[in-house]
Amino acid sequence: MKNYKKLGIIKSKGRLINEPNSPYRSPFQRDRDRIIHSTAFRRLKHKTQVFVNTEGDHYRTRITHSIEVAQIARTISKYLNLNDDLTETLSLAHDLGHTPFGHAGEEALNECMDDHGGFDHNLQTLRIVMFIENKYVKFKGLNLTLETLDGLLKHNGPYYDDTDVENLIGLKNIKNKIDLELYPSLEAQIAAISDDIAYNNHDIQDGFNANLFKVNELKEINFFNEILKKYSSNFKKTNSRILIYQMVRDSINLMVRDLIKNSLINFKFNKINKLNDVYKSENKLVCFSSTYENTINEIRDFLSTKMYKNNKVLKKNNEGKRIIKKLFKVISRNPRKFLTFSTIKHNKYRSIADYISGMTDRFAINIYKSIK
Repeated sequence: MKNYKKLGIIKSKGRLINEPNSPYRSPFQRDRDRIIHSTAFRRLKHKTQVFVNTEGDHYRTRITHSIEVAQIARTISKYLNLNDDLTETLSLAHDLGHTPFGHAGEEALNECMDDHGGFDHNLQTLRIVMFIENKYVKFKGLNLTLETLDGLLKHNGPYYDDTDVENLIGLKNIKNKIDLELYPSLEAQIAAISDDIAYNNHDIQDGFNANLFKVNELKEINFFNEILKKYSSNFKKTNSRILIYQMVRDSINLMVRDLIKNSLINFKFNKINKLNDVYKSENKLVCFSSTYENTINEIRDFLSTKMYKNNKVLKKNNEGKRIIKKLFKVISRNPRKFLTFSTIKHNKYRSIADYISGMTDRFAINIYKSIK
């Protein structure tokens, strides 16, 4: 295999606030460790992935999802000889900004903040690592490397309109050290697409475990139908739960294989020979083939119909939305009851959004019950 190390990030450009390097860990290992030891990362243990955290002990939460994303991403990054420490860091941190109650909670909080700059969980992750986590004497936030901040900021690609970044982060706070219009590193692209691989497959598993659909229904998806054919002779003898485990395992393996193969084709086709070529590329380089893009869309459509729009899931989501909107309304009336003056003096509503988005599902439920 060709050595693609020159396409990966080897040396950090530093941090927004200068710090001496560690003799024991690379800058990206330190970033990873700061994420793991952060309060926001611990809270992911009690934040919804799809099923509200009070539903059961065996469904995925944001923290288990983040760990699974990191495992997939690190595998891909290591095979391509990129910086797997940076890839792991971005994977572990990518969901730090999520609200309680998953995407339903984010939707509700964004509606509450409609007149105050909006809410976006990706940019909220930046607020957490830059301002909200406060554990150091010399600076606020975690003071992560520029490469980690760049990767988190451009989770979904470049920003050609900096309005949201200005509203939620403040352009002056990145000190002209991050070019919003350049493509992110390959490590960041890998972390982002590993997120898709993880949640599409693991939502299949969680949906089955919640009895939202049967194994046979997965035959509606051509991709899973082909996987099932391999086990047709043992289908009736095999425990359905084990069969789902095997199918998901096969699915992830096939997706990773296609992703690597197609990305290598993209590197060659786009004449990507050095790191600067990655940044200046006009296309996403780490992506599936068109065949697998269609497969991903099939899986999403299936999950949308069978899982995300299931009455039980929708009911919980709507309950979560009601809780978020009620909390925002009550806290807005009397923010000093919940927040310190120093927290709210700069921007009352943004501080309230920071507070609510940082809540775990059960903390939000308990506060809601106490003010109901």
